[in-house]
Amino acid sequence: MTAREPQEIARVAAEAGAKKSHRTWDKVLVSAFLAGAYIAFGGLVAIAVSSGLDPETWGTLPTLFTGATFTLGLVLVLIAGSDLATGNMALVPLSAMRGKLGLGDVAKNLSLVLLGNLVGALVVAFFLAVQTGVIGDADAGGNAGLTYERLAGIAEGKALGESPWQTFLRAVGCNWLVCLAVWMSLAATDVAGKILAIFFPIMAFVAMGFDHVVANMFFLPAAIFAGVPDVGWGETLLNWLLAGAGNLVGAVVFVASSYWYLFLKDAPTDEPAPAGAESAERT
Repeated sequence: MTAREPQEIARVAAEAGAKKSHRTWDKVLVSAFLAGAYIAFGGLVAIAVSSGLDPETWGTLPTLFTGATFTLGLVLVLIAGSDLATGNMALVPLSAMRGKLGLGDVAKNLSLVLLGNLVGALVVAFFLAVQTGVIGDADAGGNAGLTYERLAGIAEGKALGESPWQTFLRAVGCNWLVCLAVWMSLAATDVAGKILAIFFPIMAFVAMGFDHVVANMFFLPAAIFAGVPDVGWGETLLNWLLAGAGNLVGAVVFVASSYWYLFLKDAPTDEPAPAGAESAERT
């Protein structure tokens, strides 16, 4: 498969970030709504395939199954085309470092994308996870009961089982890996290569229990809608705040700033983008 060199990836990423910020607000919101829904689909299928696996029998393998299937979310985001806040946290600031955007453009884009992601995730959580019965309640039997128990375990762990410092650090690690998945997907110029680049970093962050703010926009509200005890909006909002801050640090410090320094800091700003860079706009 054809692959871009790291220097080319950096230039394509900067161009993609600028294009994302220059679209009208309504297109950004629709694109972000789709991405939030896609990540929620990844979360829902991850719950479905890993529910009912007793840790006493399976050990930590359920987390591997969860991570492997959750990759569906980012595959849909990057291949179908939509705006995910965690990926934009690297691409849009990188464009600002390149001099293509101002800080106001960065703040506006990330705010709109987070809002759209939230609405998309909530729609899937309420209508397609809970109202469909795919996620049951405490009294449900069969598959619905198993998915309820699995969701409850994930949500309680994130909302109640982590200290604020742990949530922040897990979010830093999460988006370092997520943005590397986005970054490496820009190296490939075919669909198979992009999917392969996405799979391992996303599987890894989920398997390690790291915190992704948009994924948590699905898991925690779905738990509330399903009636999981002790998981409320207060705990949920605090988790989103800490996870969002950690995700931003992971993206800006460890991906955007690092690769800007390595490949773009001393490069001319009028350097043309590599051939095929226009396709990166959809990431």
